[in-house]
Amino acid sequence: MSVSFNVFCALSRRPGESKSLRAVMPPELWIHLAVVACGDRLEETLVMLKSAILFSRRKIHFHIFTEDALKPEFDKQLRQWPASYTKKFEHTLYPITFSVGNPQEWKKLFKPCAAQRLFLPVILKDVDSLLYVDTDVLFLRPVDDIWKLLRQFNSTQLAAMAPEHEIPKTGWYSRFARHPFYGSAGVNSGVMLMNLTRIRSAQFKISMLPTGLAWEDMLLPLYQKYKNAITWGDQDLLNIIFYFNPECLYVFPCQWNYRPDHCMYGSNCKEAEREGVSVLHGNRGVYHDDKQPTFKALYEAIRDFPFQDNLFQSMYYPLQLKFLETVHTLCGRIPQVFLKQIEKTMRRAYEKHVIIRVRPNTR
Repeated sequence: MSVSFNVFCALSRRPGESKSLRAVMPPELWIHLAVVACGDRLEETLVMLKSAILFSRRKIHFHIFTEDALKPEFDKQLRQWPASYTKKFEHTLYPITFSVGNPQEWKKLFKPCAAQRLFLPVILKDVDSLLYVDTDVLFLRPVDDIWKLLRQFNSTQLAAMAPEHEIPKTGWYSRFARHPFYGSAGVNSGVMLMNLTRIRSAQFKISMLPTGLAWEDMLLPLYQKYKNAITWGDQDLLNIIFYFNPECLYVFPCQWNYRPDHCMYGSNCKEAEREGVSVLHGNRGVYHDDKQPTFKALYEAIRDFPFQDNLFQSMYYPLQLKFLETVHTLCGRIPQVFLKQIEKTMRRAYEKHVIIRVRPNTR
């Protein structure tokens, strides 16, 4: 479908810009996964990457943006994984860099270094599409499945996120935000799927004026205009961007970004109730305290799983037992929501490796 050039988010290629990687990559297309890790997020990031590689079917390129002090340990830890898993991924380590504005101001915006994600379209110039996740995310099914959502984009959509809240009237943005935000409840940027080629080609509005700016040119004036009104840093800036450019955003359901808010006051993610949690997002540090033991149990089960062991015996069955200790919490009362997808994923992996195909007797 052709899109008029005067429509914002029109998907034209700039002169001299390389063609989409889809046109030049081999048939086995790699998934590109990006994360930004600073401070004490080393272990959390490695557990997230482990969850991605445990269940993935296709190869993944990890793009890890981190401080210089953490680079050697990332490299060491990833190279120590068993060969049966290291052959499923490549990793590239990048410094924390901001191409416009004051780097120290960007670095301190909300969580350490989190604003780096805003610059990924500028830095990863040779990457066509990308899945960005926060360090506190866990994949409970193959990354391949969320990657497929790129196919659901229409001709103007160039990014995808889940709603920040399922019930707008009780949400943070609808009650407290002092800036524009997407839709009726805002969006959460902890899991963000991006078509970088489209983002680099688009023109974005940042006000009601009809003029637009390229992504990189938009970031600094947007921040300068709203820096005294934002609370959640780069997520607020993304909400403002898609408030003015709603046609550019695809909204995927809460099962792809399931957070404590979806169960701690009662279950409110209907898609997860039907399909199970696909991507778990343990924000507010719930993997490391006892406020949400269901989330902590999943994190520890993946962290402590020995790579070469049987998934059912060494992860799933112990996880079921741990969940019995969480029934005193509202999240712990719906174990099937957390276990449905991971059980399905493990069963597929088990069948793939264990079922023996017997050739018919030809004599």
